[in-house]
Amino acid sequence: MHISSLFRSVTFNAAFLLIAGASLTFGQDNRDQTTDPKESINPGINANFLDPQLDVDQWIERFEVESREVYQSRKEILRQLNLKSGMRVADVGAGTGFYSILFSEAVGDRGWIYAIDLSPKFVTYLSEQFHGRGIRNATTVMCTQDSICLAPSSVDVAFICDVYHHFEFPAETMRSIHQSLNAKGRLVVIDFERIPGVTREWMLNHVRADKATFINEIQDAGFELIAERKIQGFRDNYYLEFAKGQAKD
Repeated sequence: MHISSLFRSVTFNAAFLLIAGASLTFGQDNRDQTTDPKESINPGINANFLDPQLDVDQWIERFEVESREVYQSRKEILRQLNLKSGMRVADVGAGTGFYSILFSEAVGDRGWIYAIDLSPKFVTYLSEQFHGRGIRNATTVMCTQDSICLAPSSVDVAFICDVYHHFEFPAETMRSIHQSLNAKGRLVVIDFERIPGVTREWMLNHVRADKATFINEIQDAGFELIAERKIQGFRDNYYLEFAKGQAKD
């Protein structure tokens, strides 16, 4: 090889490695900014769901039982949601998917359901459920700790049921939900009351803040509270409905 050719080859390879190294460094920095546990508002709360050994059947027994308020009242909650044929719905933190399945029936063949979860085990289970039941208007989405990973203006309704208190990065996650909703989009949040002296001790320790705090956080993300609806059978839970407002800087 001529000296000049060798020089060009070495120069090219060095430049390539420099660019590749910069790219890898940028990716690493970006990942650290979104997953650094020091930045989390509630580190480790989702460890059970990220466990590679997670037993889905055990969670089905916990989630899909009549003693659980949001399961017992699922038909009333569906009625309050007032889903229409053709709507696109994001089931954020879909878990074992019983709401996603109800939603798929409500929106019909012209609608679409995004069953979103950060647990690989739940996402795999949901995919199997949709396939096994012949559900063709629903898809799974593997989200991250700080984003629901949907395209802007892609859904009409976002539904967060007993999941908001699990958000480790609520500001970022709510920003992604705000972006995913169309201009007339609605957000429904169901979560646990946290009232000292009334709420059970375990729930006080598990849920990081009360309803008023969560409302403020959600409104800070650009949503407007339009209703708190009474759900028959609710004692520990509350149901809030928000409209998409102007995003805040």
